[in-house]
Amino acid sequence: MSAPEGVDILNGLNYTVLVPYNGSSATGGDSLTEDLNIFYNPGDIAWMITATALVLLMIPGVGFFYSGLARRKSALSLIWLSVMATAVVSLQWFFWGYSLAFSHTAGKYIGNLDNIGFKDVLGAPSVGSSKIPDLMFAVYQGMFAAITVALAIGAVAERGRMLPCVVFMFVWTTIIYDPVACWTWNSSGWVFQMGGLDFAGGTPVHIVSGCAALAYSVMLGKRHGHGTHELNYRPHNVTHIVIGTVFLWVGWFGFNAGSALAANMRAVMAAVVTNLAACVGGITWCLLDYRLERKWSTVGFCSGVIAGLVAITPGSGFVPAWAAVIYGVVGAAGANYATKLKYVLGVDDALDIFAEHAVGGFIGNILTAFFAADYIAHLDGFSEIPGGWLNHNWVQLGYQLADSVSGAVYSFFGTCLILFIMNLIPGLSLRATEEAELMGIDDAEIGEFAYDYVELTREVLHDPNDAESKYSNTGAHTPADDTNLAEKPERVSPVAHDVAV
Repeated sequence: MSAPEGVDILNGLNYTVLVPYNGSSATGGDSLTEDLNIFYNPGDIAWMITATALVLLMIPGVGFFYSGLARRKSALSLIWLSVMATAVVSLQWFFWGYSLAFSHTAGKYIGNLDNIGFKDVLGAPSVGSSKIPDLMFAVYQGMFAAITVALAIGAVAERGRMLPCVVFMFVWTTIIYDPVACWTWNSSGWVFQMGGLDFAGGTPVHIVSGCAALAYSVMLGKRHGHGTHELNYRPHNVTHIVIGTVFLWVGWFGFNAGSALAANMRAVMAAVVTNLAACVGGITWCLLDYRLERKWSTVGFCSGVIAGLVAITPGSGFVPAWAAVIYGVVGAAGANYATKLKYVLGVDDALDIFAEHAVGGFIGNILTAFFAADYIAHLDGFSEIPGGWLNHNWVQLGYQLADSVSGAVYSFFGTCLILFIMNLIPGLSLRATEEAELMGIDDAEIGEFAYDYVELTREVLHDPNDAESKYSNTGAHTPADDTNLAEKPERVSPVAHDVAV
């Protein structure tokens, strides 16, 4: 009996047949004498490289989102900190972060230094999945570490110094993020072994970053004028908020769907629920704001999109499509009402990071206990889980609570301790001076501005023939500028006044 026509065609093609990894060496083999590609599907590798780039795109998205929410005089500093987080954390991740989180012989709480400096990180199957090599998993997870830090450092908005924040990035990733990532996603970790379900970062990314932001806000103290009319302002650039939201929304496909660590049906389902939760979250928040103000808030819609994305993150590879609607509604509503917590706690969380990410992540973790389904996880062809309450696995709620609470407590108190110690070190005081705060962090710390007309405004505001205007020739900005606006209104055009506020 002759072979089918399709088989003859395939036999005539020059393609590589995948073979199981033989465990010959820590690096996967000698690339000079062996083809290390034969262990992996090129489609999986291509998708994961794309997903890595998508997660990288999210980081400037965070910067634009935060920048738009803040005042214009500190707008550039938040974008700078976001992209700087990519550089600092990527270096930390290469040096020892990846090894501390994902070494093959890690303990229950943290890894070791077997892979310091990416030592032996090459072609062997990764801790996360045998479908991709260590090197691919390392660069992908490095982006997760970077965006987690970018989310947290938004807490320095308008009153934190830059240098201490950069040092904090490296230290915090080492002491807080790496252990939590290890115990959640490394197969040796205690949460993983317990049976906690966290597909893409409900605890390691969102709860941990949200609680760190709350701790940073507590340690920094309130902004000058907090609680008075001086801080009664709207987001200065809603366009930045929309741009940041779009970057995040697009990038989240790589964040959640990429966490399948292969190009398969589970990744497709993760993409479906991610988009659906975002859409429902945006509509929900917008309706809640309309109920109070009778305005269709663009900022409210964007905030709801982010809340929906945060909530679906831990369950994105575990829940069916219809559950995403519940995630979007509950996640957005919960985060919306949680924005009031900062007033109850008396904390100046300027950008509502705790409400969006810590509360949203907690909601997502708990909902996963209810809606995780064994057949969804098995869409990748090999993963097996007992599921959540849909599968009558009632104990899953306890696992999710243990995971969420432990991550929140460890991050909040650990961050407070790190910042307390840093603040005692000469040169690393956390808070900017009152003069720098009034001047704006962009001017005081960077010397550049988000808008080129800031310099033009200074020429308008200060008459070079005025003896009081000693800063006019240098372009320097002083706290007296705001007073000059009130004292000399005849010099200020409507545009210039708007720029200066």
